Amino acid sequence: MVKSSCIPLLLILLNSCAVFNSIPQPEREFRGFWVATVVNIDWPKNGNDAIEKKKADYLDILNFYQDLNFNAAIVQVRTAGDAFYESDFAPWSRFLTGQEGNGPNTEENLLQWMIDETHFRGMEFHAWLNPYRATFDLKTALLSPDHDFNQHPEWMLKYGKKHYYDPGLPEVQQRMVSIIDEIVSNYDVDAIHFDDYFYPYTIKDEIFQDSISYFNCGLPNQSLADWRRSNIDSLIKKSHAIIKTRKPWVQFGVSPFGVWKNKGTDPRGSDTKAGQTTYENLYADPLLWMEEGWLDYLVPQIYWSMDLPVASHRKIVDWWSTNTSNTNLYIGNGPYKIRNNSDNAWYKKKELPDQLILAREEEVVQGNVFFSAKSLMSNNTDVVKYLKRRFYKRQALPPFRNHTGAPKKHAISLKSVEKTSNHTALNLNNLEEIHYALVYSSGKIKKNSYPVKKFLTRAFVQNKIQVNLQDEIIARKKQVALIFVDKFGHESEPKIIHLK
Repeated sequence: MVKSSCIPLLLILLNSCAVFNSIPQPEREFRGFWVATVVNIDWPKNGNDAIEKKKADYLDILNFYQDLNFNAAIVQVRTAGDAFYESDFAPWSRFLTGQEGNGPNTEENLLQWMIDETHFRGMEFHAWLNPYRATFDLKTALLSPDHDFNQHPEWMLKYGKKHYYDPGLPEVQQRMVSIIDEIVSNYDVDAIHFDDYFYPYTIKDEIFQDSISYFNCGLPNQSLADWRRSNIDSLIKKSHAIIKTRKPWVQFGVSPFGVWKNKGTDPRGSDTKAGQTTYENLYADPLLWMEEGWLDYLVPQIYWSMDLPVASHRKIVDWWSTNTSNTNLYIGNGPYKIRNNSDNAWYKKKELPDQLILAREEEVVQGNVFFSAKSLMSNNTDVVKYLKRRFYKRQALPPFRNHTGAPKKHAISLKSVEKTSNHTALNLNNLEEIHYALVYSSGKIKKNSYPVKKFLTRAFVQNKIQVNLQDEIIARKKQVALIFVDKFGHESEPKIIHLK
Protein backbone atom coordinates (compact mmCIF):
# COMPACT_ATOMS: atom_id res chain seq x y z
CA MET A 1 0.00 0.00 0.00
CA VAL A 2 1.22 3.52 -0.84
CA LYS A 3 1.52 5.77 2.18
CA SER A 4 -0.88 8.73 2.11
CA SER A 5 1.98 11.21 2.30
CA CYS A 6 3.36 9.85 -0.99
CA ILE A 7 0.11 10.13 -2.96
CA PRO A 8 0.43 13.83 -3.95
CA LEU A 9 3.97 13.22 -5.17
CA LEU A 10 2.83 10.19 -7.15
CA LEU A 11 0.06 12.21 -8.82
CA ILE A 12 2.53 14.94 -9.73
CA LEU A 13 4.86 12.38 -11.28
CA LEU A 14 2.04 10.75 -13.24
CA ASN A 15 0.81 14.10 -14.55
CA SER A 16 4.31 15.22 -15.48
CA CYS A 17 4.87 12.00 -17.42
CA ALA A 18 1.69 12.59 -19.40
CA VAL A 19 3.34 15.34 -21.42
CA PHE A 20 5.74 12.76 -22.86
CA ASN A 21 2.98 10.56 -24.24
CA SER A 22 2.43 10.61 -27.97
CA ILE A 23 -0.76 12.17 -29.24
CA PRO A 24 -3.15 9.85 -31.12
CA GLN A 25 -1.31 8.49 -34.14
CA PRO A 26 -3.30 8.50 -37.40
CA GLU A 27 -3.50 5.25 -39.30
CA ARG A 28 -3.01 7.04 -42.62
CA GLU A 29 -1.03 10.24 -43.10
CA PHE A 30 1.14 11.80 -45.80
CA ARG A 31 4.51 12.74 -44.29
CA GLY A 32 6.70 14.44 -46.85
CA PHE A 33 9.82 16.56 -47.09
CA TRP A 34 11.09 18.72 -49.93
CA VAL A 35 14.67 18.13 -51.10
CA ALA A 36 15.63 21.44 -52.73
CA THR A 37 18.50 21.17 -55.19
CA VAL A 38 18.51 24.70 -56.65
CA VAL A 39 21.74 26.47 -55.55
CA ASN A 40 22.40 23.31 -53.51
CA ILE A 41 20.00 24.23 -50.70
CA ASP A 42 19.63 20.63 -49.50
CA TRP A 43 21.45 18.37 -51.93
CA PRO A 44 24.02 17.91 -53.24
CA LYS A 45 26.02 20.07 -50.88
CA ASN A 46 28.27 21.06 -53.75
CA GLY A 47 27.97 20.15 -57.41
CA ASN A 48 31.71 19.43 -57.51
CA ASP A 49 31.55 16.81 -54.77
CA ALA A 50 32.63 13.28 -55.65
CA ILE A 51 29.79 10.96 -56.62
CA GLU A 52 30.40 8.86 -53.50
CA LYS A 53 29.87 11.90 -51.28
CA LYS A 54 26.74 12.92 -53.17
CA LYS A 55 25.30 9.47 -52.64
CA ALA A 56 26.23 9.42 -48.96
CA ASP A 57 24.67 12.84 -48.42
CA TYR A 58 21.44 11.78 -50.14
CA LEU A 59 21.25 8.66 -47.99
CA ASP A 60 21.80 10.80 -44.88
CA ILE A 61 18.64 12.74 -45.78
CA LEU A 62 16.64 9.58 -46.41
CA ASN A 63 17.84 7.89 -43.23
CA PHE A 64 17.06 10.94 -41.11
CA TYR A 65 13.47 11.08 -42.33
CA GLN A 66 13.04 7.33 -42.25
CA ASP A 67 13.93 7.49 -38.57
CA LEU A 68 11.17 10.11 -38.21
CA ASN A 69 8.78 7.69 -39.93
CA PHE A 70 8.17 9.93 -42.95
CA ASN A 71 6.89 8.29 -46.13
CA ALA A 72 7.51 10.62 -49.10
CA ALA A 73 10.50 12.47 -50.57
CA ILE A 74 9.72 15.36 -52.94
CA VAL A 75 12.99 15.83 -54.83
CA GLN A 76 13.68 18.76 -57.15
CA VAL A 77 14.87 17.33 -60.48
CA ARG A 78 14.40 20.50 -62.57
CA THR A 79 15.44 23.85 -61.10
CA ALA A 80 15.86 26.31 -63.98
CA GLY A 81 15.61 24.86 -67.48
CA ASP A 82 17.98 22.05 -66.44
CA ALA A 83 17.74 18.40 -65.43
CA PHE A 84 19.04 16.02 -62.78
CA TYR A 85 18.83 13.15 -65.27
CA GLU A 86 19.81 12.58 -68.89
CA SER A 87 17.24 14.47 -70.95
CA ASP A 88 16.45 15.22 -74.57
CA PHE A 89 14.99 18.56 -73.51
CA ALA A 90 17.40 20.06 -70.98
CA PRO A 91 21.11 20.00 -70.10
CA TRP A 92 22.51 18.43 -66.96
CA SER A 93 22.20 20.84 -64.04
CA ARG A 94 25.31 22.59 -62.76
CA PHE A 95 23.83 22.22 -59.26
CA LEU A 96 24.30 18.47 -59.69
CA THR A 97 27.61 18.28 -61.53
CA GLY A 98 29.35 21.63 -61.02
CA GLN A 99 29.19 22.56 -64.70
CA GLU A 100 25.99 22.75 -66.67
CA GLY A 101 25.79 20.29 -69.52
CA ASN A 102 28.29 17.88 -67.99
CA GLY A 103 26.88 14.60 -66.72
CA PRO A 104 27.77 13.10 -63.32
CA ASN A 105 31.01 11.17 -63.11
CA THR A 106 29.40 7.74 -63.12
CA GLU A 107 27.94 5.29 -65.61
CA GLU A 108 25.14 4.58 -63.16
CA ASN A 109 21.74 6.20 -63.72
CA LEU A 110 21.83 8.50 -60.70
CA LEU A 111 18.14 9.41 -60.70
CA GLN A 112 17.16 5.74 -60.88
CA TRP A 113 19.51 5.05 -57.98
CA MET A 114 17.84 7.84 -55.96
CA ILE A 115 14.39 6.43 -56.69
CA ASP A 116 15.47 2.90 -55.77
CA GLU A 117 17.06 4.00 -52.48
CA THR A 118 13.98 6.06 -51.62
CA HIS A 119 11.67 3.13 -52.36
CA PHE A 120 13.93 0.76 -50.41
CA ARG A 121 13.17 2.82 -47.31
CA GLY A 122 9.43 2.59 -47.90
CA MET A 123 9.09 6.15 -49.20
CA GLU A 124 7.44 7.51 -52.32
CA PHE A 125 9.57 9.50 -54.77
CA HIS A 126 7.87 12.64 -56.12
CA ALA A 127 9.75 14.34 -58.97
CA TRP A 128 9.58 18.09 -58.31
CA LEU A 129 9.75 20.40 -61.34
CA ASN A 130 9.99 24.15 -61.60
CA PRO A 131 8.08 24.81 -64.84
CA TYR A 132 8.89 28.38 -65.84
CA ARG A 133 12.13 29.55 -64.22
CA ALA A 134 14.71 29.47 -67.01
CA THR A 135 17.69 30.88 -65.13
CA PHE A 136 18.41 31.44 -61.47
CA ASP A 137 20.36 34.62 -62.14
CA LEU A 138 21.70 36.69 -65.02
CA LYS A 139 24.97 34.74 -65.38
CA THR A 140 23.91 33.34 -68.74
CA ALA A 141 27.50 32.55 -69.74
CA LEU A 142 27.28 29.60 -67.33
CA LEU A 143 24.46 28.05 -69.33
CA SER A 144 25.02 25.11 -71.64
CA PRO A 145 24.68 25.71 -75.40
CA ASP A 146 21.84 23.17 -75.19
CA HIS A 147 19.89 25.22 -72.67
CA ASP A 148 16.60 26.64 -73.98
CA PHE A 149 17.93 30.14 -73.27
CA ASN A 150 20.39 29.57 -76.12
CA GLN A 151 18.28 27.25 -78.26
CA HIS A 152 15.03 29.22 -78.04
CA PRO A 153 15.70 32.84 -77.06
CA GLU A 154 12.24 33.72 -78.38
CA TRP A 155 10.76 31.80 -75.42
CA MET A 156 12.59 33.91 -72.84
CA LEU A 157 11.51 36.97 -70.84
CA LYS A 158 13.82 38.79 -68.43
CA TYR A 159 12.16 39.86 -65.19
CA GLY A 160 14.12 41.08 -62.21
CA LYS A 161 17.36 39.14 -61.97
CA LYS A 162 16.15 36.02 -63.75
CA HIS A 163 14.91 34.83 -67.12
CA TYR A 164 11.60 33.03 -67.44
CA TYR A 165 9.85 30.95 -70.04
CA ASP A 166 6.89 32.85 -71.46
CA PRO A 167 3.89 30.86 -70.17
CA GLY A 168 1.69 32.28 -72.93
CA LEU A 169 3.48 30.49 -75.76
CA PRO A 170 2.01 27.13 -76.85
CA GLU A 171 5.52 25.92 -77.65
CA VAL A 172 6.55 26.49 -74.03
CA GLN A 173 3.60 24.53 -72.74
CA GLN A 174 4.41 21.69 -75.12
CA ARG A 175 8.03 21.68 -73.93
CA MET A 176 6.87 21.18 -70.34
CA VAL A 177 4.50 18.40 -71.39
CA SER A 178 7.39 16.67 -73.19
CA ILE A 179 9.58 16.96 -70.10
CA ILE A 180 6.89 15.38 -67.92
CA ASP A 181 6.33 12.65 -70.51
CA GLU A 182 10.04 11.87 -70.54
CA ILE A 183 10.23 11.47 -66.76
CA VAL A 184 7.03 9.48 -66.32
CA SER A 185 7.82 7.19 -69.26
CA ASN A 186 11.39 6.43 -68.21
CA TYR A 187 11.31 6.42 -64.41
CA ASP A 188 9.26 4.73 -61.72
CA VAL A 189 8.28 7.97 -59.99
CA ASP A 190 5.25 8.08 -57.73
CA ALA A 191 4.28 11.63 -58.64
CA ILE A 192 5.08 14.74 -60.64
CA HIS A 193 5.13 17.79 -58.40
CA PHE A 194 5.01 21.53 -59.22
CA ASP A 195 6.00 24.23 -56.75
CA ASP A 196 4.52 27.74 -56.46
CA TYR A 197 6.43 29.44 -59.27
CA PHE A 198 4.03 29.99 -62.15
CA TYR A 199 4.09 33.59 -63.32
CA PRO A 200 6.84 35.18 -61.21
CA TYR A 201 6.16 36.99 -57.96
CA THR A 202 5.50 40.66 -58.69
CA ILE A 203 8.44 43.04 -58.53
CA LYS A 204 7.50 46.64 -57.78
CA ASP A 205 7.78 49.04 -60.73
CA GLU A 206 8.77 46.28 -63.16
CA ILE A 207 6.62 44.90 -65.99
CA PHE A 208 6.56 41.31 -67.15
CA GLN A 209 6.97 41.87 -70.87
CA ASP A 210 4.55 39.34 -72.36
CA SER A 211 2.48 41.86 -74.34
CA ILE A 212 3.43 40.37 -77.73
CA SER A 213 2.32 36.85 -76.84
CA TYR A 214 -0.84 38.34 -75.28
CA PHE A 215 -1.56 40.18 -78.51
CA ASN A 216 -0.94 37.07 -80.60
CA CYS A 217 -2.52 34.43 -78.37
CA GLY A 218 -5.14 36.17 -76.25
CA LEU A 219 -8.83 35.73 -77.00
CA PRO A 220 -11.01 38.68 -78.04
CA ASN A 221 -12.07 40.74 -75.01
CA GLN A 222 -9.96 38.57 -72.69
CA SER A 223 -8.16 40.60 -70.01
CA LEU A 224 -4.43 40.20 -69.53
CA ALA A 225 -4.96 38.69 -66.05
CA ASP A 226 -7.56 36.18 -67.27
CA TRP A 227 -5.36 35.26 -70.23
CA ARG A 228 -2.41 34.62 -67.95
CA ARG A 229 -4.50 32.43 -65.68
CA SER A 230 -5.81 30.52 -68.69
CA ASN A 231 -2.20 29.75 -69.67
CA ILE A 232 -1.48 28.22 -66.27
CA ASP A 233 -4.79 26.36 -66.34
CA SER A 234 -3.79 24.93 -69.71
CA LEU A 235 -0.43 23.74 -68.39
CA ILE A 236 -2.04 22.04 -65.40
CA LYS A 237 -4.66 20.34 -67.57
CA LYS A 238 -2.10 19.13 -70.12
CA SER A 239 0.32 17.96 -67.41
CA HIS A 240 -2.39 15.94 -65.72
CA ALA A 241 -3.49 14.47 -69.05
CA ILE A 242 -0.04 13.28 -70.14
CA ILE A 243 0.66 11.70 -66.73
CA LYS A 244 -2.61 9.78 -66.72
CA THR A 245 -2.17 8.76 -70.37
CA ARG A 246 1.25 7.26 -69.71
CA LYS A 247 0.78 5.86 -66.20
CA PRO A 248 -2.63 6.50 -64.64
CA TRP A 249 -1.37 5.53 -61.18
CA VAL A 250 1.27 8.29 -61.07
CA GLN A 251 0.04 11.22 -59.01
CA PHE A 252 0.09 14.90 -59.94
CA GLY A 253 0.48 17.40 -57.11
CA VAL A 254 0.92 21.16 -56.84
CA SER A 255 2.21 23.26 -53.96
CA PRO A 256 0.81 26.78 -54.42
CA PHE A 257 1.57 29.89 -52.39
CA GLY A 258 -0.53 29.71 -49.24
CA VAL A 259 -2.93 32.60 -49.84
CA TRP A 260 -5.36 32.21 -52.74
CA LYS A 261 -6.87 35.70 -52.26
CA ASN A 262 -7.28 38.08 -49.35
CA LYS A 263 -10.79 38.67 -48.12
CA GLY A 264 -10.17 42.39 -48.69
CA THR A 265 -10.26 41.84 -52.47
CA ASP A 266 -12.69 38.92 -52.62
CA PRO A 267 -15.25 37.82 -49.99
CA ARG A 268 -14.30 34.20 -50.80
CA GLY A 269 -10.69 34.87 -49.79
CA SER A 270 -8.98 34.15 -46.48
CA ASP A 271 -8.90 36.56 -43.55
CA THR A 272 -5.35 37.63 -44.40
CA LYS A 273 -3.42 40.63 -45.65
CA ALA A 274 -0.80 38.92 -47.76
CA GLY A 275 1.26 41.24 -49.96
CA GLN A 276 0.88 38.87 -52.92
CA THR A 277 -1.58 36.11 -53.70
CA THR A 278 -1.67 32.99 -55.82
CA TYR A 279 -4.62 34.14 -57.91
CA GLU A 280 -3.74 37.81 -58.50
CA ASN A 281 0.07 37.78 -58.68
CA LEU A 282 1.05 34.27 -59.77
CA TYR A 283 -2.06 33.87 -61.96
CA ALA A 284 -2.73 30.41 -60.58
CA ASP A 285 -6.19 29.17 -59.62
CA PRO A 286 -5.95 25.88 -57.70
CA LEU A 287 -9.67 26.05 -56.84
CA LEU A 288 -10.44 25.59 -60.53
CA TRP A 289 -7.90 22.77 -60.87
CA MET A 290 -9.53 20.89 -58.01
CA GLU A 291 -12.99 21.46 -59.43
CA GLU A 292 -11.90 20.11 -62.82
CA GLY A 293 -10.21 17.04 -61.31
CA TRP A 294 -6.74 17.91 -62.59
CA LEU A 295 -4.93 17.22 -59.29
CA ASP A 296 -4.32 14.22 -57.05
CA TYR A 297 -3.11 16.34 -54.16
CA LEU A 298 -2.56 19.96 -53.14
CA VAL A 299 0.07 21.27 -50.68
CA PRO A 300 -0.45 24.98 -49.98
CA GLN A 301 2.71 26.53 -48.55
CA ILE A 302 1.60 27.93 -45.20
CA TYR A 303 4.94 28.93 -43.74
CA TRP A 304 3.63 31.52 -41.27
CA SER A 305 3.24 31.08 -37.52
CA MET A 306 -0.05 30.08 -35.94
CA ASP A 307 -1.32 33.56 -35.09
CA LEU A 308 0.69 35.95 -37.26
CA PRO A 309 -1.74 38.88 -37.70
CA VAL A 310 -1.31 39.41 -41.47
CA ALA A 311 -1.29 35.72 -42.39
CA SER A 312 -2.27 33.37 -39.58
CA HIS A 313 -1.34 29.73 -40.17
CA ARG A 314 -4.44 28.76 -38.22
CA LYS A 315 -6.79 30.83 -40.39
CA ILE A 316 -5.23 29.77 -43.69
CA VAL A 317 -5.33 26.06 -42.85
CA ASP A 318 -8.99 26.48 -41.95
CA TRP A 319 -9.62 28.29 -45.25
CA TRP A 320 -8.02 25.55 -47.36
CA SER A 321 -9.83 22.88 -45.35
CA THR A 322 -13.13 24.60 -46.18
CA ASN A 323 -12.32 25.22 -49.84
CA THR A 324 -10.63 21.95 -50.85
CA SER A 325 -12.58 19.40 -52.84
CA ASN A 326 -11.95 16.48 -55.17
CA THR A 327 -8.31 16.05 -54.12
CA ASN A 328 -6.11 15.18 -51.14
CA LEU A 329 -5.01 18.16 -49.03
CA TYR A 330 -1.64 18.27 -47.28
CA ILE A 331 -0.18 21.28 -45.48
CA GLY A 332 3.23 22.72 -46.36
CA ASN A 333 5.09 23.73 -43.18
CA GLY A 334 8.25 25.83 -42.84
CA PRO A 335 10.60 24.36 -40.21
CA TYR A 336 13.40 26.36 -41.85
CA LYS A 337 12.07 29.29 -39.80
CA ILE A 338 12.57 27.64 -36.41
CA ARG A 339 14.77 30.00 -34.35
CA ASN A 340 15.71 31.68 -37.61
CA ASN A 341 13.05 34.32 -38.26
CA SER A 342 12.00 37.82 -37.22
CA ASP A 343 8.66 36.40 -36.07
CA ASN A 344 9.32 35.54 -32.42
CA ALA A 345 6.71 32.78 -32.50
CA TRP A 346 9.28 30.58 -34.25
CA TYR A 347 11.49 30.71 -31.17
CA LYS A 348 8.90 28.66 -29.28
CA LYS A 349 9.68 24.95 -29.23
CA LYS A 350 6.04 24.10 -29.85
CA GLU A 351 5.28 26.36 -32.82
CA LEU A 352 5.70 23.58 -35.38
CA PRO A 353 4.10 20.94 -33.12
CA ASP A 354 1.08 23.20 -32.65
CA GLN A 355 0.74 23.40 -36.44
CA LEU A 356 0.80 19.61 -36.67
CA ILE A 357 -1.89 19.32 -34.01
CA LEU A 358 -4.03 21.73 -36.02
CA ALA A 359 -3.52 19.67 -39.18
CA ARG A 360 -4.59 16.48 -37.42
CA GLU A 361 -7.64 18.21 -35.96
CA GLU A 362 -8.81 19.27 -39.44
CA GLU A 363 -10.64 16.30 -40.91
CA VAL A 364 -9.91 17.32 -44.51
CA VAL A 365 -6.14 17.60 -43.99
CA GLN A 366 -4.38 14.28 -44.60
CA GLY A 367 -0.74 15.13 -43.93
CA ASN A 368 2.13 17.58 -43.93
CA VAL A 369 5.23 18.39 -45.98
CA PHE A 370 8.32 20.11 -44.52
CA PHE A 371 10.48 22.71 -46.26
CA SER A 372 13.23 22.01 -46.49
CA ALA A 373 14.99 18.70 -45.86
CA LYS A 374 18.02 20.09 -44.08
CA SER A 375 16.01 22.32 -41.74
CA LEU A 376 15.79 19.75 -38.96
CA MET A 377 18.90 17.73 -39.70
CA SER A 378 21.60 19.80 -38.02
CA ASN A 379 19.75 22.22 -35.73
CA ASN A 380 16.89 22.13 -33.24
CA THR A 381 17.46 18.59 -32.03
CA ASP A 382 15.07 19.25 -29.15
CA VAL A 383 12.26 19.89 -31.65
CA VAL A 384 13.16 16.74 -33.61
CA LYS A 385 13.04 14.60 -30.46
CA TYR A 386 9.70 16.12 -29.52
CA LEU A 387 8.27 15.43 -32.99
CA LYS A 388 9.47 11.84 -32.94
CA ARG A 389 8.13 11.16 -29.47
CA ARG A 390 4.74 12.81 -29.83
CA PHE A 391 3.83 12.90 -33.54
CA TYR A 392 5.87 10.34 -35.45
CA LYS A 393 6.30 7.54 -32.95
CA ARG A 394 5.31 4.94 -35.52
CA GLN A 395 4.80 4.69 -39.24
CA ALA A 396 1.60 5.65 -41.03
CA LEU A 397 -0.02 4.12 -44.08
CA PRO A 398 -0.28 6.38 -47.14
CA PRO A 399 -3.57 8.27 -47.56
CA PHE A 400 -6.24 6.76 -49.75
CA ARG A 401 -6.49 8.02 -53.31
CA ASN A 402 -9.33 7.84 -55.75
CA HIS A 403 -9.24 4.36 -57.25
CA THR A 404 -9.17 4.02 -60.99
CA GLY A 405 -9.66 0.82 -62.93
CA ALA A 406 -11.47 -2.25 -61.69
CA PRO A 407 -9.92 -4.39 -58.92
CA LYS A 408 -8.31 -7.59 -60.15
CA LYS A 409 -7.29 -10.85 -58.54
CA HIS A 410 -3.53 -11.27 -58.55
CA ALA A 411 -2.39 -14.86 -57.95
CA ILE A 412 0.86 -13.87 -56.24
CA SER A 413 3.12 -16.65 -55.04
CA LEU A 414 6.56 -16.80 -53.49
CA LYS A 415 9.37 -18.26 -55.59
CA SER A 416 12.35 -17.78 -53.31
CA VAL A 417 13.85 -15.84 -50.40
CA GLU A 418 17.36 -14.47 -50.82
CA LYS A 419 19.52 -12.95 -48.09
CA THR A 420 21.96 -10.14 -48.94
CA SER A 421 24.25 -7.96 -46.85
CA ASN A 422 21.52 -5.54 -45.78
CA HIS A 423 18.17 -6.86 -46.93
CA THR A 424 16.01 -9.87 -47.63
CA ALA A 425 14.80 -10.17 -51.22
CA LEU A 426 11.45 -11.82 -51.86
CA ASN A 427 11.12 -13.12 -55.42
CA LEU A 428 7.46 -13.48 -56.34
CA ASN A 429 5.25 -14.35 -59.29
CA ASN A 430 2.62 -12.08 -60.85
CA LEU A 431 3.86 -8.70 -59.60
CA GLU A 432 3.45 -6.94 -62.95
CA GLU A 433 0.48 -4.87 -61.78
CA ILE A 434 1.62 -4.45 -58.17
CA HIS A 435 3.09 -1.14 -57.03
CA TYR A 436 4.13 -2.01 -53.48
CA ALA A 437 3.40 -4.27 -50.53
CA LEU A 438 2.34 -3.20 -47.04
CA VAL A 439 4.44 -5.25 -44.64
CA TYR A 440 3.09 -6.19 -41.21
CA SER A 441 4.48 -8.07 -38.26
CA SER A 442 2.56 -11.35 -38.06
CA GLY A 443 2.30 -14.76 -36.50
CA LYS A 444 1.99 -17.95 -38.49
CA ILE A 445 -1.77 -17.65 -38.87
CA LYS A 446 -3.10 -15.18 -41.42
CA LYS A 447 -5.55 -12.57 -40.17
CA ASN A 448 -8.12 -10.73 -42.26
CA SER A 449 -6.70 -7.38 -41.18
CA TYR A 450 -3.78 -6.00 -39.20
CA PRO A 451 -3.70 -2.93 -36.92
CA VAL A 452 -1.45 -0.05 -37.88
CA LYS A 453 0.73 -0.70 -34.83
CA LYS A 454 1.82 -3.91 -36.60
CA PHE A 455 2.76 -2.00 -39.77
CA LEU A 456 6.48 -2.23 -40.54
CA THR A 457 7.09 -0.61 -43.90
CA ARG A 458 6.12 -0.32 -47.54
CA ALA A 459 8.15 -2.50 -49.88
CA PHE A 460 8.08 -1.23 -53.46
CA VAL A 461 8.26 -3.69 -56.33
CA GLN A 462 11.62 -3.84 -58.11
CA ASN A 463 11.91 -5.00 -61.73
CA LYS A 464 8.34 -6.43 -61.58
CA ILE A 465 9.55 -9.54 -59.75
CA GLN A 466 10.91 -8.61 -56.34
CA VAL A 467 10.34 -6.74 -53.08
CA ASN A 468 13.22 -6.01 -50.74
CA LEU A 469 12.89 -5.86 -46.95
CA GLN A 470 15.44 -4.00 -44.84
CA ASP A 471 17.03 -6.39 -42.38
CA GLU A 472 16.89 -3.87 -39.55
CA ILE A 473 13.11 -3.70 -39.97
CA ILE A 474 12.45 -7.44 -40.13
CA ALA A 475 15.22 -8.47 -37.74
CA ARG A 476 14.56 -11.81 -36.03
CA LYS A 477 11.11 -12.16 -37.60
CA LYS A 478 10.26 -15.61 -38.90
CA GLN A 479 7.32 -14.46 -40.99
CA VAL A 480 5.57 -11.28 -42.09
CA ALA A 481 2.18 -10.53 -43.60
CA LEU A 482 2.08 -8.74 -46.94
CA ILE A 483 -0.87 -6.86 -48.41
CA PHE A 484 -0.19 -6.15 -52.07
CA VAL A 485 -1.36 -2.82 -53.46
CA ASP A 486 -1.77 -2.59 -57.21
CA LYS A 487 -0.97 0.48 -59.27
CA PHE A 488 -4.54 1.72 -58.96
CA GLY A 489 -4.64 1.54 -55.17
CA HIS A 490 -6.57 -1.70 -54.69
CA GLU A 491 -5.40 -3.86 -51.79
CA SER A 492 -5.16 -7.67 -51.79
CA GLU A 493 -5.95 -10.10 -49.02
CA PRO A 494 -3.06 -10.52 -46.54
CA LYS A 495 -0.50 -13.18 -47.45
CA ILE A 496 1.87 -14.78 -44.93
CA ILE A 497 5.49 -14.96 -46.13
CA HIS A 498 7.84 -17.25 -44.18
CA LEU A 499 11.32 -15.75 -44.01
CA LYS A 500 13.12 -18.61 -42.27
